[in-house]
Amino acid sequence: MNSSQQRGVEPPRARGTDRSLARRAELISIGRKLFADTSYDTLSMDDIARQAHVAKGLIYYYFKSKRGYYLAIVEDSVADLITFAASGLQLPPVERVHRTIECYLRYAEDNQAAYRTIVSGGVGFDTQVHAIRDGVREAIVATIAEGAYGRSDIEPVARMGLFGWVCAVEGATLDWIDRPELPRDTMRDLLVKMLGGSLRAIEELAPAYLAPAPARRDT
Repeated sequence: MNSSQQRGVEPPRARGTDRSLARRAELISIGRKLFADTSYDTLSMDDIARQAHVAKGLIYYYFKSKRGYYLAIVEDSVADLITFAASGLQLPPVERVHRTIECYLRYAEDNQAAYRTIVSGGVGFDTQVHAIRDGVREAIVATIAEGAYGRSDIEPVARMGLFGWVCAVEGATLDWIDRPELPRDTMRDLLVKMLGGSLRAIEELAPAYLAPAPARRDT
């Protein structure tokens, strides 16, 4: 089973040619713009088709339903975030962490409706949206662990410390996009300092996981 099937997002139709795959990608690109700041419930399929300048049946052909279309859009935009966060292995750890958090904040700022859906888990208990959210969390934890410890296969106490920080980042970011009183650079620096506190707490409970030099108070 591939990752798209595990997350419940409808893959391209089997009979898809290069042209149809390109058309599907184009519809997702259009949808990302439509849903960037508009909630799922606000747009009807008729609205989407009209604003996208396509026949409604075309959207149903590729995605089966409005929900399938929306999930494909969310997964596509989140994939960009995860790919960017996991890149830059050649950068110094501190610079990589700054870049990862900067990218995360930009994504939330530019895709507010989708970000709220991902973090809140959708309407009710939406297992497919939860799967997307969990994938983002684990990707960020792995990225930070690689930067801090040089590996992503970390012990439970270290993982929980980083996972708790990621959850705190989600809550703080939700509040920030609702009340953008802090410049993005200040918000980024605040989250980086919060991470430093988490790394020191992890070291206190698991001495084998030394906090990187930039996170230490004695440097």
